[in-house]
Amino acid sequence: MRVGIAGYGLAGRSFHGPLLKGAGFEIAAILTTNSTRARQAKEDFPLVKIVENFADLLRQDLDLVVIATANKAHAEQALGAIAAGIPVVIDKPAARTVAETQAIFAAADKAGVPVTVFYNRIWDSDALTIKRVITQGLIGKPFRLDSRFERFRPQLNPASWRENESPENGGGLLLDLQTHLISTALDWFGPAQVVSAQIRSIRGDSEDDVVLTLKHESGVDSYLSASAIAGNPGPRIRLLGTEGALVIEDLDPQEVLLRAGEFPEGGTWKVPTTSRAFIYKGDAKEEITGVPGNYGAFYLAVKAALTDGAAWPISQEEVLAVARIIDRAREIYAR
Repeated sequence: MRVGIAGYGLAGRSFHGPLLKGAGFEIAAILTTNSTRARQAKEDFPLVKIVENFADLLRQDLDLVVIATANKAHAEQALGAIAAGIPVVIDKPAARTVAETQAIFAAADKAGVPVTVFYNRIWDSDALTIKRVITQGLIGKPFRLDSRFERFRPQLNPASWRENESPENGGGLLLDLQTHLISTALDWFGPAQVVSAQIRSIRGDSEDDVVLTLKHESGVDSYLSASAIAGNPGPRIRLLGTEGALVIEDLDPQEVLLRAGEFPEGGTWKVPTTSRAFIYKGDAKEEITGVPGNYGAFYLAVKAALTDGAAWPISQEEVLAVARIIDRAREIYAR
């Protein structure tokens, strides 16, 4: 299947390109106006066609368009691909607001063109391990989640649009790392409402320290922290249950592997991709075997949807639920 990728920065080159390759897609065309990225694209995929505008990308006889550009371009490009009748994968978030997201899905439904969003962290080792721990009742009934993406980067990166664009233009952690935290929390514990939101811009215009509290209908409270200026980052996961706690300190190695040029051949990693996970019960501590992470599962599911009519990996309802929480968090903090 022929795929066109719009954008070849971090998302396009280090995530979508290698994962598509691993799942057996043909990278037919890449949109970039950056000469360095164009050279990198040719190094990675020698037969790829480089185009400099989105209209040209849509003319390449594609079976799928992957939108991996800056957030402010997502809605316009998704609508363009839908109008051309080409199925779409959008890198998270789908768009900047609920209204933009709804416009994409309304156009997709009217045209009968499928659209899904790349919520890859649902296939992290920690995410899959949590599901197993819950299913097996290893810590009893969960009641509180602490989920974090915290880093210490006190200086802004001038080359990063995510760190320098305003929220209105799609920059900041609420639309970046919090999207991951929200999507996984909803995947684990179901529908939720925002209870509180702290959304701060400390280094510049972009939101770089964001803490949300969600109350799930299932009875779990989720405390979600995304920060670029955490001098002492907390553990990736601490999940409290009635009979113990699950703690996962770090992410699995998938992103590191992808950035190093590796990819899951056939859609499955041939190297270990587990996070170290521990069950605590007071002073007792036990390491458990984590579930291997596998982002390749996302594009295997996309391929099955395109060829066999299987379900798309992320539904419209899941995407809209995340978008609504983001919009609601802004409303709460603006009070």
